[in-house]
Amino acid sequence: MSDWIARRCRVSGRVQGVFYRASTRAQAQMLGVTGYARNLPDGSVEVVACGDRAAVEALCEWLWQGPPAAEVTRIDVENIAASKLPGRPTGFSTL
Repeated sequence: MSDWIARRCRVSGRVQGVFYRASTRAQAQMLGVTGYARNLPDGSVEVVACGDRAAVEALCEWLWQGPPAAEVTRIDVENIAASKLPGRPTGFSTL
């Protein structure tokens, strides 16, 4: 799959305790994106998104919206080389 990409996004703002991870999982599943979302100790959420370029980009754009109670103030995005991943994730999980 030549158009397969992976990105790590660190989402800051009011993103914990507002169903951000669960909403991200639902959106990722709808788009066919694999990876995970997890809370970080500093109050941000880390999202790793893998899949078709258009789907990953759509999820990364959606992260700015999130669920209704979220208030996203910043997203730092990093491209991840496929060689840096232990394998392609199957499914999308919340950690």
